[in-house]
Amino acid sequence: MRQHIDNVYLKLGGSLITDKTRAYATRTEIIARLAGEVQEALETKPGLRLLIGHGSGSFGHWAAKPYGTRQGVQSPTQWRGYTVVAAAAARLNRIVTDVFLEAGVPVLSVQPSASARCHDGTLEYMDTRPIHVALAHGLVPLIYGDVAPDDARGGTIISTEDIFLFMAKELCPTRILLLGEVAGVQDSDGSPIPRITPSSLPSLGTALSGSAGTDVTGGMKDKVMQMIQLVQHHPETDVRILTGIEPGLLTRVLLDPNLQVGTRIAAQ
Repeated sequence: MRQHIDNVYLKLGGSLITDKTRAYATRTEIIARLAGEVQEALETKPGLRLLIGHGSGSFGHWAAKPYGTRQGVQSPTQWRGYTVVAAAAARLNRIVTDVFLEAGVPVLSVQPSASARCHDGTLEYMDTRPIHVALAHGLVPLIYGDVAPDDARGGTIISTEDIFLFMAKELCPTRILLLGEVAGVQDSDGSPIPRITPSSLPSLGTALSGSAGTDVTGGMKDKVMQMIQLVQHHPETDVRILTGIEPGLLTRVLLDPNLQVGTRIAAQ
């Protein structure tokens, strides 16, 4: 009997794994708990195939803000800043990598800036072979928000969602899980909006506000817009925005695709 493969893109938000209100502040205990939950899910569900990404949180965002790196890199000072942002993003990735390996999750860090190329803020190329090789051998690729050269802006920053959107063209995910501090996209009362579609998007208004703390990649609004774009091209993909604060929830969601939690983003 052929084993069902559940291709899941999992993002650990920068607001979840760092304190975005303070520079270079990791939440190591949360990273360790999430690593344990991922390991439990992998052991329980052999057909689970993961691509994990994480935000830069108080590392990349704090480093990038003084230089305006997301908007463009032109001057010598901005190019120096480009190196500072790259180093900060890689430093957080090293922490996440080490914690996940210690938990028994066979993550393989893949550095986006080593091959990524953009045009006016849109990721147009990244060498995905290391990701495919890792998945073929039962490893868990671990990507992250990073800098990238841009033929219109000089340089820019690509988010994990940018990479997920690019990767979906050749490795269509069954599900995408975006974990943050809050339990989904919240309405004016603070309750999670159960479902967002392209047609319902205009009615959300102020619900799609920016994130708390420093976020140079646009916060919640950009995340939702990118995922709307993704499900329009890949309507079979189930996207959910949910909390990573609740212990055990990540394992449950990874094991049960039908669990109704957070905000679902769907084509219809």
